Amino acid sequence: MSDAERINWDHLETRQPTDAERDALRADLVERALAVRRNGWDDYRSVWTSGEVAGVAYLLEEGDLLEELDEHEGSVLTRFAGDLYGFKGARKDIEAGLVGTQAWFATARAELDARSSGANG
Repeated sequence: MSDAERINWDHLETRQPTDAERDALRADLVERALAVRRNGWDDYRSVWTSGEVAGVAYLLEEGDLLEELDEHEGSVLTRFAGDLYGFKGARKDIEAGLVGTQAWFATARAELDARSSGANG
């Protein structure tokens, strides 16, 4: 038997990401979306995870790509709810209709639009 300490998974169910972690996730998603707008998808689709591709496609409102990935708004929002709010928080957001996650994406989309306008103007 190993002397290694047993892994305690209990904290995963109760862990809630911080505002700073949510902000960092939003900043990363916006940066990825800006990169796709500049360079197209070719350099990224095979490198990023399917969840990252789906999140960026949803942020960019690329329904055709989401359909190609067999994703839809609900699946993307549900996936991101877990990243944004942790297990218990995601369950609450899902039960509420994912309004918190939708608001988070709306903020990210506004930031993306502002940064895109700033780059073009």
